[in-house]
Amino acid sequence: MKKRLFSGIQPSGEVHIGNYLGAIKNWVGMIDQYDCIFCIVDYHAITIEYDPKEMQNRIIKAAAVNIAAGLDPDKCTLFVQSHVPEHTELAWILNSVTPVGHLERMTQFKDKAKQHRDNINTGLFTYPVLQAADILVYKGEAVPVGEDQVQHIELAREIARKFNQRYGETFPDPQEILSNAPRIMGLDGKTKMSKSRDNYISLVESPESIWKKLSTAVTDENRKRRTDPGNPDICNLFALHKFYSGSEQIERINRACRIAEIGCIECKKTLSENIVSDLAPMREKYEQLIKDKNFIIDILHKGAKKCKSMAETTMSEVKKRMGLV
Repeated sequence: MKKRLFSGIQPSGEVHIGNYLGAIKNWVGMIDQYDCIFCIVDYHAITIEYDPKEMQNRIIKAAAVNIAAGLDPDKCTLFVQSHVPEHTELAWILNSVTPVGHLERMTQFKDKAKQHRDNINTGLFTYPVLQAADILVYKGEAVPVGEDQVQHIELAREIARKFNQRYGETFPDPQEILSNAPRIMGLDGKTKMSKSRDNYISLVESPESIWKKLSTAVTDENRKRRTDPGNPDICNLFALHKFYSGSEQIERINRACRIAEIGCIECKKTLSENIVSDLAPMREKYEQLIKDKNFIIDILHKGAKKCKSMAETTMSEVKKRMGLV
């Protein structure tokens, strides 16, 4: 039997090329190898302030973009976290075996607390426990993540082991699968690509908008004039060329930039054309999907029905082991 793979997708409404290169592209490549479950984690999303009127639209857009990017619902399961209440039920149970000290060491909580100083809520603190429940309620064995999430998967393993030690063998040890893609930096060249920092290119962005963003993107800041030689090794956009440009273009840019044979504008135009060309099929499919929201909703409901059946089986076993039946 195939190992079960689980991963969560934030309903940000805007899936960007950093999400795609760092995660979704790898997920698509794993669909045939694993029994894949992909969850739109709306409960995780409510730990920061948001507009309730926009949440449903964000969920539908996230589903549509991910399907357009290659998460074929005929080959994997896609659903919404809040449609399967066993996630939060198991999270409460796992809270009872999770030491507070383990949560206090989570670097993502510290980062989020700095980022959202006016809303440091308990949900941010216990976020990793719900994440563990997301995985363990389906007895997930493989979890594709970036390096910033490895600590959370290590904690999920520790929680699974503590439960097993106390109540009997129930959960597997979930193992992280690290992305091959490096951290995708934003167009500001300083921080990770992020919607909240407005330094991203969306998977469904128009060609005009892509060029507008790239035209002002940070490159080699040591290159003040067109005649100054540049250093592609420290240029954020050259890193994107490695994903979107052909080998001959990459070789030429790498050489020509160093001797000021080409300027940053030419380099940006080439990158813009290549990104537009690469994203065109996704954008076209997304625009078709988003016209029929009922089709997307039906996919999510079918996914939730399948996942709820699996989650109920797990919770029945958990409660029996705990003496709660």
